[in-house]
Amino acid sequence: MPASTAASAEHTSRDKILDAAEALFAKRGYAAVGLRELAELVGLGKSSLFHHFRNKAQLYAAVTARILVSIEARLVRSLATGGDPVVRLERWLDDLIDLLTENPTYARVLLRSLFEDDDLPGDLPEEIEGHRAIADMMAAVGGLLREGMGAGLFRAVHVNHFLLTLVGIIVFPFASGEFGAEVLGKDLFDATEVRRRKREVRALLRSGLVASR
Repeated sequence: MPASTAASAEHTSRDKILDAAEALFAKRGYAAVGLRELAELVGLGKSSLFHHFRNKAQLYAAVTARILVSIEARLVRSLATGGDPVVRLERWLDDLIDLLTENPTYARVLLRSLFEDDDLPGDLPEEIEGHRAIADMMAAVGGLLREGMGAGLFRAVHVNHFLLTLVGIIVFPFASGEFGAEVLGKDLFDATEVRRRKREVRALLRSGLVASR
């Protein structure tokens, strides 16, 4: 087999494992997923799975890092499009909502990872990559908030607290599962409800962040 074909097959197999693991971790969490079950799901022997990931901790870190890097890439593209800080922030939040809608497992994995990462050693390359993506995103959005405050477009806020607020209002609803569906009385990922979610987020920003003009 040519080297390029072998590399492509290797990449495809790894992505297949990550896709299946992401779905299981989103549904049941870290502790409830077994590697034997995952190997059977993707049609691999357990030894083949270990060829890609040494243990479950590395696999979980890789799943989370892949999500974070995907969100980071969307942020970079969105902020690069231009506009004043209000336009850029609202556009990125719209893009993030679209990304979470397109990938229903993302928000649930991210929410679970906030309290499940105690099971990880802390020094895996995948963990480090995930932490880097978070730090870079927080720095980018924090810089945008400071730019907006400096220009008089945003009211004065505590940047780090406001970043936590943004994470909460964007990620939690799409991770809320049956509870969120019961509150809405609709599917969380229904196109009409997603549009309403965007409007609600914009309204919150305009009343709580954007300065009166």
